[in-house]
Amino acid sequence: MNPDRQLVRAVGLRQLTAHIVNYTVGSGIFVVPAIAAAQLGTAAPLAYVACAVIMAFVVLNFAEAGSRVTATGGPYAYIETGLGPYFGLVSGILLNIAQIASAGAIVALLGQTAARLFGLQHAAWPLVLTASLVLALVAANVRGVRLGARIVEWSTVAKLVPLLLFVLAGVWFMTPSHLVIDELPAPAVLATTTGMLIFAFIGVESALMPTGEVRDAARTVPLATLLALAIATVLYLTVQAVATGLLGPALAEDTVAPLASAARTFAGPLGASVLLAGATISMFGWTTGAVLAAPRTLYAMARDGTLPGWLAAVHPTRHTPHAAIVTFGVLVLAVSASGTFTQLMVLASLAVLSVYALVALAVLRLRHLDVRTEREPLRLPGGPFVPVTTCLLIAWVAFQTATLKEVIAFGAVWLLALAIHWRRQRRRATQSAGTT
Repeated sequence: MNPDRQLVRAVGLRQLTAHIVNYTVGSGIFVVPAIAAAQLGTAAPLAYVACAVIMAFVVLNFAEAGSRVTATGGPYAYIETGLGPYFGLVSGILLNIAQIASAGAIVALLGQTAARLFGLQHAAWPLVLTASLVLALVAANVRGVRLGARIVEWSTVAKLVPLLLFVLAGVWFMTPSHLVIDELPAPAVLATTTGMLIFAFIGVESALMPTGEVRDAARTVPLATLLALAIATVLYLTVQAVATGLLGPALAEDTVAPLASAARTFAGPLGASVLLAGATISMFGWTTGAVLAAPRTLYAMARDGTLPGWLAAVHPTRHTPHAAIVTFGVLVLAVSASGTFTQLMVLASLAVLSVYALVALAVLRLRHLDVRTEREPLRLPGGPFVPVTTCLLIAWVAFQTATLKEVIAFGAVWLLALAIHWRRQRRRATQSAGTT
């Protein structure tokens, strides 16, 4: 029996929208403003606009693909259904790289921020806090998808409150001259920065992993993805503007808690503590979403025979992919102990951009095959315009961002996937011959 049938469709429009917003906004909003300012200065909003344009095209592709394919696995399922098992395998490997790298980056920063918030000076405290939080979330998500989704809703609201307070209060203390753009950045510099900041917008690909547990997925997925992107874009632009207006060039100097430093300028130590607490809550909220969604990639690949079958195990009473959830938590803790935030951010961004391009190509194939559910699927206007433009935009950013090291690494991923695919096909052929 397909293990998907044991899963419960318990996630609605509100929960999925909150899940996507939580996944997106939690991807470094308390840190990325400093990185953007260091790269582009007061012209940083241009990179956010570029990211938003690219993500608008990406989300449109996800909306159509999600209205046609509603199996657990999100983009992995879209690509495998549209382009075949080899490309599905490639996307699964890339998604696992992106999810584990980005989760490792965020939880490592979470431990550092929480330790600073509570005044814990010993070097071991960030590791202790990180491990405790991740293990607690793993246990909660093993208990049930409803509990996991409810935690995501609560943490989304909790993270948005300090951000909204920061914007609404800080706007009255900004220095207008700090917002003046003295010089427009060169296209190559803008593309490079966009490739880094896209990390702040990624998340939809992971947030849609539990599609097999979404009610009326053909309708819910398109609405939730478009609504979440609009909310995240407005929030990023306003937070960047207020932080720049408060700190000016000094914004680029604090790469751990820049918004807390900005809040200190108008609200003193109390304001800094509130934003530091907000940063901790935000990254915790993002981690809740990661532990809810990302293990479904491991589960889906195991279900399809790519990874060991025990990863596709569904808890007999909780009806959750418990083996995949626990494995994901262990891998994230291992990765969080190595690497820097920026390095992991670039790695995760490039992996996700590759998946976005494959989803765009899968949309064209899904249309050709007329893949659909019981509901009429969404069909984007303009024929191939949206998928093709998406691929061109992604190629532009990747060309400016990727180094030779990353190109070699991604080439190795494709070769690894080819070897696994060949072995899998050979095993199936042998099994088929043995039954005839």
